[in-house]
Amino acid sequence: MGEMTLPQLKSAARHFAREFSTTSIAALYGITDGKAVGTHVERAFHEFLKGRYSYVPGSSASGLDFPELRVDLKVTSVRQPQSSCPFRSASEKVYGLGYDILVFIYEKVDDGASLTARLSVRHAVFVARKQTGDYQTTYGLNEILRRNGNREDVISFLEERNLPLDEIGREALADQIIREPPELGYLTISNALQWRLQYRRVIDHASSSGTTGIEDLLA
Repeated sequence: MGEMTLPQLKSAARHFAREFSTTSIAALYGITDGKAVGTHVERAFHEFLKGRYSYVPGSSASGLDFPELRVDLKVTSVRQPQSSCPFRSASEKVYGLGYDILVFIYEKVDDGASLTARLSVRHAVFVARKQTGDYQTTYGLNEILRRNGNREDVISFLEERNLPLDEIGREALADQIIREPPELGYLTISNALQWRLQYRRVIDHASSSGTTGIEDLLA
């Protein structure tokens, strides 16, 4: 088996999602804990991949499911499509998380007759790392720059958005934004001890041919 490439990962995610959606799972019947469901899906996907490709799975040290490809796997319910990730820097809201995200978004239905659950993967969305910034933050900054806003305008905006930065940090980030305007991100990232990532906008844009860096692999 050769080393897994990004196109192969995407193709495998597509095939896995379709196959997994038809599987009845007794172990998940009656389970409402999203973390437990997500862990089950993640393990099943890695088992699916192991028989097909050679790759190094992630660890707690790397923090990513596919460190060689710089891709992290997320699993979430279509009812409330969100997850968390480690907070490293306030600039991640502006320039993205630094890695791609593969998101399986499922709908869970329990079958009382067979005492099994079925997870229908409604979307398998790939978000390129440059599009993993916060939508409102990146959109607002680009509007300021489009209207010839200056350094003070950017600093004021960062303060209004409550980015977790002190004054020196805001000034340094503002200078970087002037030099390197960010690309438009599509996540909603909420401030917390960990970033809270919300995917509703990603789902809405994934099937649009005019959106760069986002694709629904099942579309």
